[in-house]
Parts: sequence; structure tokens; C-alpha cells
Amino acid sequence: MSEEKNSPDFMKLVRGLLAGQELAENRPDGPHGDFAEGAGQETYPAQLRALLERESLDEIARLIEALDPEERLAVWHEVREERGEAILEILSDEVRQDLIADSHLRSEKTSVTAFELRNGRLAQIRVATPYDLKCLKPIWIDLVAPTPEIRAWVGRFYGVRLPNPSNLTDLEASARFYVEDNGEMHLHSDFLLDTKDDSRNVAVALILYRDVLFSVRPEELPIFRLQRLRARTQPGYVTDGKDVLLDLYAADAEYSADALEDVYAALGEVSKHVLGTKITDDEAARILADIAREEDLNGRIRRNVHDTRRAVSFLVRGKSLSLAQIDDARQILRDIESLDGHTSFLFNKINFLMDATVGFININQNKIIKIFSVASVAMLPPTLIASIYGMNFQWFPELQWRYGYPFSLMLMAFSVLVPFCFFYRKGWLR
Repeated sequence: MSEEKNSPDFMKLVRGLLAGQELAENRPDGPHGDFAEGAGQETYPAQLRALLERESLDEIARLIEALDPEERLAVWHEVREERGEAILEILSDEVRQDLIADSHLRSEKTSVTAFELRNGRLAQIRVATPYDLKCLKPIWIDLVAPTPEIRAWVGRFYGVRLPNPSNLTDLEASARFYVEDNGEMHLHSDFLLDTKDDSRNVAVALILYRDVLFSVRPEELPIFRLQRLRARTQPGYVTDGKDVLLDLYAADAEYSADALEDVYAALGEVSKHVLGTKITDDEAARILADIAREEDLNGRIRRNVHDTRRAVSFLVRGKSLSLAQIDDARQILRDIESLDGHTSFLFNKINFLMDATVGFININQNKIIKIFSVASVAMLPPTLIASIYGMNFQWFPELQWRYGYPFSLMLMAFSVLVPFCFFYRKGWLR
């Protein structure tokens, strides 16, 4: 069957399975609700995985390009990871960036991956046992969420100590960047992870030993996956473990710059809403929550670039880099220096928007207080009139007058109207 005839049928089947899966997840509980829900959630993804396994990589890439963003991610999660790496090389840059940014969600399991240089490009090899390392000459070994046993046998094979990334909490430079007596260079760095729902700094242990880079991290990060893809597709992109390390730090600075652009865009939308229209207290509360999220992300970006600057400066001072690598390191430091100015500007902008939003909340509260103040002042004259008439002295002529009480009520109404007219002319009611 030709690809032109196969593509529409393939897309129709995939969308049918996605719709069935969504229906099964949203189905209300009935007499057989538990069984139906379990069957739906297990059957549809299994059918989708089987369907994707039968299709070619080019066909899956075309499908992912054509799907909506939500459908695209649902299909991507069912693609086997080994095939996913090859599919990423076919996709357009925009779609590839979106999928890589989501990669930490689909790769939470433990993995050990070795990378060799073959014809100027990185070749990726999965490692399951110590025997898989015997025939390899890697320049980079990447460990994701490794157990203590895995860190132990990888470390014994190469004679290097691999720390637990979950314990890398020291802030002192001497504890984060140091060289062991046997020549191991340890760098404990934070890498930014920015998603739609959360942003945080992830601690990563990086060890250079005998021109091999060891990276130990608790979860998958978009920066590492992007670097693997670039090194596999571009000849001469890296030549040794130090190149890989510098490229990771350069990608981290680039990733931080992209996150700053997102902060700029988000604060731009907030600025239009705050400065363009009147806002209610509920809207102001939502705006404050949005500003707080962007402030938190901006702070994490600033911390991330400062940590990267410390790491790259340590590498330059270590005098272990070549002249070309020193030039690359200095370029990274210049990029980070430019990001510092942006983060400072954003902090000022965030403070301004925060003050403006709080100012609107105060204005709204002042309006409420003003209403009570005007009402209390306006009600003083009728209260006085009512008090006088309530004394009921016999010498008041109005007591014997037929229209005495209607006259008193009209007098009280008139006494209320006079202050309101005065306040209106002064502009105090606006």
C-alpha cells in the first residue's frame, strides 16, 4: 500500500484509539465501572503501542507532525523510547523542542547509557550489566535515577566514585567543585527544569575522569536529551568528555534564556491586564498568583545561571581545557553575563506589577470605605431631626399640625439630599 493511502487510514486509527482511551478515562462509575475503566485504560494504550510498533519511523513522524499538541503528546508517550530517539531526528525543530521538553515525563525509570565516538558522531549504547562496558570506549556515561547497586558497579568498573544526586545540597564551592587525589574532577550543578505545571532546579553530579564524563541525575532532563540528539546528528559536534560537559552547560544557559523569554511573554500579558482595564479583587488575586509564579521561575533561572557560572569558572581555572575549549567556556560566561541583566530587569518589572496590582486592591477597598463614609455623613442630619421630633415636647407646633409628621419626613429626606449634592459637586462620589 502506498504511503499516500496509508497515512489517512493510520491517522484515523490512531485518533480512534485516543478517543476511546479518553472516553474510558471519563466514563462514570456504573455497575461494572471498575472493570470497564480498567479494561479501557489498559486496552487502548496497548493497541496504540502495537499499532505504532508496526509502522515505520517516517510514518510515525508524519503522524506526530499532523496531530494536535495534546494528541501528539499522547502518541509520543506510547512510542518505544529506542524508536523515539530516531523519530526525534526526523521531526521539525518546533515539534522536536516540544517533545523534548516533555521527555522527563516519559523517562522516569532507571537507565544507564554509554556514548562512543563513531565517525565524529556520538553513538548511543544501552548498558544493562557490567559486561556491556567491557567492549566500549565511551566518552560519556549517563546514569538516570540509578540505584546504589548500579552506581557501585559502574564506579568499580572505571575506578570512580559516583555520588547520589539526591544528596547534593551543599552550597559551598569547595563541596560542589573539587578534584580528588586520583584526578577525578567533580562538579555538582543545578540544571533548570521548566514545565507548564512546575519549575525547579534539578541537582546533577558531573564527574570527569580519564577523559570520560559521568553524569548522574535523578530524572530525565530536556537539556541532556537535546545534547544527545545534536551530538548524534552533527559530525564533529564533540570530541571528548570535556566538550560534552561544556556543551551541557552551554545548553543550560540557552535553556535558561528560553525560559526568560517565556517569563517576558507572561509578564507582558499580565501588564496588559493590569494597566489596560479596571480589575476586580478576584482578578487581582489571580494576577498576583501569576506574578508569584513568574517571580519564582525568574529566581530559579537566576540561581541556575549563577551556578553554571561557578562551574564554568572552575573549569577555566582548572587549566585542563584546550585553547578552543577555553574560548567556548568564555563564550558561555558572556552569555550568562547577559542573562544576569535580564533577570534583574524582570525582578524590577515583577515588583512594579506587584505594587500596581496591590494598588488596585487598595483603591477598591478605599471605594468601599468611601461609600460607608458618605452614607454615615449623609445620615447625620436626618438622625438629628428624628431625635428632635422624638422628644415630643408639647410646645412643638408640628405636634398639633396635621401634616407635621409628613413634613418631618420630607425634611429628613431633604437633609440627606443636600450632603449628596455637595459630595457630587466636589467629585467625592466618583
